[in-house]
Amino acid sequence: MGTIGFLIALFNFKKSPFNEPITNGLYKISRNPQLVMMYIVSLGNCLAIGSWTALILFILSIIAGHFRILGEEKRLTEQYGESYLKYKKKVPRYFIFF
Repeated sequence: MGTIGFLIALFNFKKSPFNEPITNGLYKISRNPQLVMMYIVSLGNCLAIGSWTALILFILSIIAGHFRILGEEKRLTEQYGESYLKYKKKVPRYFIFF
């Protein structure tokens, strides 16, 4: 599921115009669908190998990724201005309510 979602998000990203925020496809339900789908893949790997160490590293990568996304959102606000702020109000950062 995560791999298919990631590929769909990449396709949506590729088909979007360069000079405006991406708002089509999976980007209608998440501002970061590529990251969310990679987290789903990583969680599946952690569960498949049954390693607490892998799970802890996964959680740490989510925390680090969150701070990277916060910085990226600042840059996108500067780059796209009002259109990104409208998109940001309409679409959650990760999924449904995050």
